[in-house]
Amino acid sequence: MGISVDLIKELRNMTYASVAHCKKALEEAKGDLSKAAQLLRKWGLEIAAKKQGRAAKDGRVEAYIHHGNKIGVLLEVDCESDFVARNAEFTQFTRDLCMQIAATNPLYIKKEDVPLECLAQEKNKEEFIKNICLLEQSFVKDPGITIKDYLGSLVVKIGENIVIRRFTRYKVGE
Repeated sequence: MGISVDLIKELRNMTYASVAHCKKALEEAKGDLSKAAQLLRKWGLEIAAKKQGRAAKDGRVEAYIHHGNKIGVLLEVDCESDFVARNAEFTQFTRDLCMQIAATNPLYIKKEDVPLECLAQEKNKEEFIKNICLLEQSFVKDPGITIKDYLGSLVVKIGENIVIRRFTRYKVGE
């Protein structure tokens, strides 16, 4: 089946995946855009999982001050090389994460970070985790994906391990 260039471009704009990955996903999905996007997310998570063991000793600290100067965020995201740390897409990712943290006020990065005694008190554990864990939250700019999906797609595109190391959110009066 011949996949049109326009369809590949549309999928690339949706997922930020490489042209080759977009073409392969569209071929496997027989031209179905939503199925291809799901395939890319799945592949991204698999590739990201393989790269987790690699050392991420470079990166950047991003700062964000929300309009009105009432909320601020400091965030550290690590990668494997300074080249990637200066990459425009990596920089955009760190900015997006800062805005996400300012908007949603997560308490933890991943669900494994949540203390068991805190989780034991909750009736709906799944919903609680989605609200307080950054990686499990829906991305504020695109609610169709989670931060984990966004991270996975960036790892696939850049080809390096990327780790959200830590963050602090400040709010006046808290």
